[in-house]
Amino acid sequence: MLLAFDTATPHVTVALHDGDSVVASFESTESMRHGEMLAPGIESVLADAGIRAADLTAVAVGVGPGPYTGLRVGLVTARTLGYVREIPVHGVCTLDILAAAAVDAGLEDFMVATDARRKEVYLASYVGGRRVHGPEVLKPVDAATERTVVGRGAVLYPEAFPTAAGPEHPSAAVLCDVVVKRRFELLEPSPLYLRRPDAMEPGKPKRVS
Repeated sequence: MLLAFDTATPHVTVALHDGDSVVASFESTESMRHGEMLAPGIESVLADAGIRAADLTAVAVGVGPGPYTGLRVGLVTARTLGYVREIPVHGVCTLDILAAAAVDAGLEDFMVATDARRKEVYLASYVGGRRVHGPEVLKPVDAATERTVVGRGAVLYPEAFPTAAGPEHPSAAVLCDVVVKRRFELLEPSPLYLRRPDAMEPGKPKRVS
């Protein structure tokens, strides 16, 4: 049983895969409540499938890029489950999860853009079901394109990305498919930040004369 979740965007998504198909899923539409929604989401899919955490054989987690706080919640949870249950933990770039859904919808040449805040986007380019560039963080004006763009970034910045397509948010059900079929590179469960977190340790205090 593969438990998968992603917390790299404002929403929390969780799914459970039995080796053949997704047997339970949970999607939170409450933004920026990763800490409050992930544990109930995991409990929900386990209960829906009628299994216990002890029945899990692997964990998959989106590693971003994404905001520091959301990524930390997902990755700490994934690593803890892997350590306690002694099962493997697979990381997947969150943009690849969106790309897999776009490929399933029939797209071949497109970009994925998610919200990086600070009026920027996380961006990657895909051709023929493969990531050929990125991920990177850019201002929309510097990434403007007429190509089809999948993800929340296209919705937020239509002037830069006029050809938007779904999905807007990653799905843990698709993450399961990516891992089971090895559709994209599997990574270590380490955060893909692309930039430093907003909260920084204070520097050395200046001497008072």
